[in-house]
Amino acid sequence: MEATVTAQSATIPAMTALTSSSTDRYATDDARYRAVEARDRAADGHFITAVTTTGIYCRPHCPSRTPKRGNVRFFARPEEARAAGFRACRRCSPDASMPRDPRLDAVRAACRLIESAEETAPTLEELGEAAGLSPFHLQRTFKAVMGITPRQYWDARRLGRLKANLKSGEGVASALYGAGYGSSSRLYEKAGAQLGMTPASYGKGGEGAVIAYAYADTALGRVIVGATRTGICFVGIGDDDGALLDELRGDYPKAELAADPEGLGETVAEVAATLDGHEPHAALPVDVRGTAFQRQVWEALRAIPMGETRTYSELAAAAGRPKAVRAAASACANNPVALIVPCHRAIGTDGTMRGYRWGVERKRALLETERAAAGRG
Repeated sequence: MEATVTAQSATIPAMTALTSSSTDRYATDDARYRAVEARDRAADGHFITAVTTTGIYCRPHCPSRTPKRGNVRFFARPEEARAAGFRACRRCSPDASMPRDPRLDAVRAACRLIESAEETAPTLEELGEAAGLSPFHLQRTFKAVMGITPRQYWDARRLGRLKANLKSGEGVASALYGAGYGSSSRLYEKAGAQLGMTPASYGKGGEGAVIAYAYADTALGRVIVGATRTGICFVGIGDDDGALLDELRGDYPKAELAADPEGLGETVAEVAATLDGHEPHAALPVDVRGTAFQRQVWEALRAIPMGETRTYSELAAAAGRPKAVRAAASACANNPVALIVPCHRAIGTDGTMRGYRWGVERKRALLETERAAAGRG
């Protein structure tokens, strides 16, 4: 996940009208990944595929080598992938794959101006002129489409440049000023929330960062918890310790992973207790990276009372973008801290049980346990 960056499509749809069957065909990340594996040309225009290990985003049918599932993220539009720090694939030209919409063209014109700005954010007047809209109309349209303001998009792009600079091996000072930060003090104050570690330790794939991890036995299998000094960055449930560790390593390929069952003992026990129907302690420190919209969905998930569920439509509405149902489902699928952010409480818009990264049966068991604990069974 990337640090507080831009959102995915909102009130104004990011794509031309699709039939319900074609929309449903790519409604989940698993379905999208299957399309990537099959190099499905019909998936072009429905989503963008980004690969965390290369920093590149592509069309679904890109002829490049198929990435591992754990290294893939999906975005609704190229702008979102760029804001998250990815760059376009030169082989498949993904920016040209998205359907045209005059309303989105205006926002994209504003995005291009923001992305080209070096030191200061363009004014609303400048953005409106580039988009062919009044400043007021531009602000409203931009917020409706992107879910955030032009200023927040500028901040996200600036952070994305910083992260790219750090990943390329630049020194902290050079990376800061090259990304457009006039001062390092404010960034360091927010480094824990934005990078999950200091700028110096972020680096490529978390190079230089130390992530401690530990396991616990539960009724639903093994649980792994990974944590930086800032907080918990990964929670997974499975049957095989090695596979769970590979999941953690896939998110931070350059970080130093260190087993620490004693140091994380209480934290792991707290997380594992959620499998017995206990809410995770609100004070548990969490260190995760996500887009602005993903974070909004995750907060909406954490607000769901134990024993209850919400549909993806309800989560999208709670995040302020009622039409971004697929993006809400994607945010649930990309949640790196299972149980703490209870994405298992999300169900299909039709009320049915949908996919869960750690298995639908575990999801069903979790919900049944929580309902019983809350007296809702």
